Amino acid sequence: MNMIRRFPILGAVLAQGLAVGLVLALLLLLRPLLPAGGWWSWAAVGVQALLAAGLTVLLRLPVWWVWIALLFPAALGLGLTFGSLPAWPFGLAFVLLYLFYSNTARERVPLYLTNGVTAAALADLARERGVRHAIDLGSGFGGVVRALAGEECRATGVETAPMAFLVSKALSRLTGRGTILRQDLWTTDLSEADLVYAFLSPEPMPRLFAKAKAEMKPGSLLVSNSFAVPDVAPDAVWELPDRRRTQLFLYEMGKA
Repeated sequence: MNMIRRFPILGAVLAQGLAVGLVLALLLLLRPLLPAGGWWSWAAVGVQALLAAGLTVLLRLPVWWVWIALLFPAALGLGLTFGSLPAWPFGLAFVLLYLFYSNTARERVPLYLTNGVTAAALADLARERGVRHAIDLGSGFGGVVRALAGEECRATGVETAPMAFLVSKALSRLTGRGTILRQDLWTTDLSEADLVYAFLSPEPMPRLFAKAKAEMKPGSLLVSNSFAVPDVAPDAVWELPDRRRTQLFLYEMGKA
């Protein structure tokens, strides 16, 4: 499993291989019952796509690999059936995936979007603690930044995925709320922040906590959505009343 986390493409290939094996076994079992004509072959492609996507989820691969698992069998089937299909739609799909999910390949951090309930809870937390400067590490489309920004709080989001950065930058400009920087979270200075929020993945949490301890001032707060720091007890855990029962793990800096 550690190898799959480090190299997600291995998990994607494994999911497709297992799906193909299961579909072939099912076709051999049902062969006497299959009607004439080739329509059922496309049904088999659909079953393979669903199985591959389900296995990708079970392997806990980032969400963009789920979409690839779902679409790859159909793309391959169309390419084999209609050899004259243009290549540009597949190239365009790859470019769009890169623009939205480039962080997944580089930093093991997929694009997770914070919902409105969570953004509102963070805004309440910021008001309760009198936060003057908040940073969202991996700010996606900037919803949290806009929720936190106000007269009393300066909110900054950092994002490297090109399309997410452009969308969030535009929304920030249009609403006049918050600042979005195209900047790597590991090079972001946390020393002036009262609250740092992150919705990343299990992979970078130990490194992120070490960075927060080294840079954040005493009394400031690191808040992680859904992913706890391994072997570190949070100072508080907020469970929110949204559909996915989101948990926020709160770590106050400067404590033993």
